[in-house]
Amino acid sequence: MSGTHREPADPAAPAPEGRGGPGGSVEPHLVDAHVHIFPPEIVRDRAAFLPRDRRFAELNTDPRARMATAEEVVAEMDRTGVALSVVFGFPFANQGLCRLVNDYVLDAAGRWPGRLAGLACVAPREAGAAVELERCLDAGMHGCGELAPGDGPADIAALADVAGLLRERGLPLLLHANEPVGHAYPGKHAFGPRAGVECAAAYPGLNIVYAHLGGGLFLYEAMPELRATLADVYYDTAAVPYLYSTGIYQAAEATAGAQKVIFGSDFALLSPARYFEGLGELGPEARAAVCSGNARKVYKL
Repeated sequence: MSGTHREPADPAAPAPEGRGGPGGSVEPHLVDAHVHIFPPEIVRDRAAFLPRDRRFAELNTDPRARMATAEEVVAEMDRTGVALSVVFGFPFANQGLCRLVNDYVLDAAGRWPGRLAGLACVAPREAGAAVELERCLDAGMHGCGELAPGDGPADIAALADVAGLLRERGLPLLLHANEPVGHAYPGKHAFGPRAGVECAAAYPGLNIVYAHLGGGLFLYEAMPELRATLADVYYDTAAVPYLYSTGIYQAAEATAGAQKVIFGSDFALLSPARYFEGLGELGPEARAAVCSGNARKVYKL
């Protein structure tokens, strides 16, 4: 979720020389599969929305917490060499707020066809979640997320209608996940590797993308019994530079495999350019899969 590491984002940094150069990307046809956008009215007057959602307030009360409109996303894509971004809003607990932002995501994807592809956010524990998701998928969205469920059995069970609809259409569910150790920060919640395994086991055949490398879940793919359970699971790289050293990409390749890792920046929290040094350490085939091929396959881009 935008603000997974909810300290103020650093100013956008240029791509390192030798990894695409300023204004260039680490990989041709780069796909950024984790980008948050908000309607201008929310960006302009966030204070009016803070009392309406506890999690939104947790992450965005600090006025330095960055939020981006679609125009700002496209400008950053042009600056850093991103060809296509998968964009979505915020997992509000209120279905009406989800619909407000979903409408904006649909409008943005329509204004920048081929450059922006949308996901739908819904409130799974509120009435109308499946109806809202179906509306968005019928309008051309490419999946659902980033949702932020709790880690209890009832939270995972509440995803059933959403998961069933996505599985029928062969589209993925993007879920927020956190590492269970390390320092605390706003936005760090209990859904981690254990819950990730339980969710994958509850919905076999559903492509699930766990944000933030699944809070380290990818490491457990080295266990044969869990590799089978996690057969339809993928991991995106959102917020990796805030949490790990650059060697994390090779660790993910060695355990889960490069074919299961998807590049995502978590912009506006971080610029895509912040990832280029680490991604540049992957071999050409692995880099092409992580930076483009996997996202295009999973999200049907």
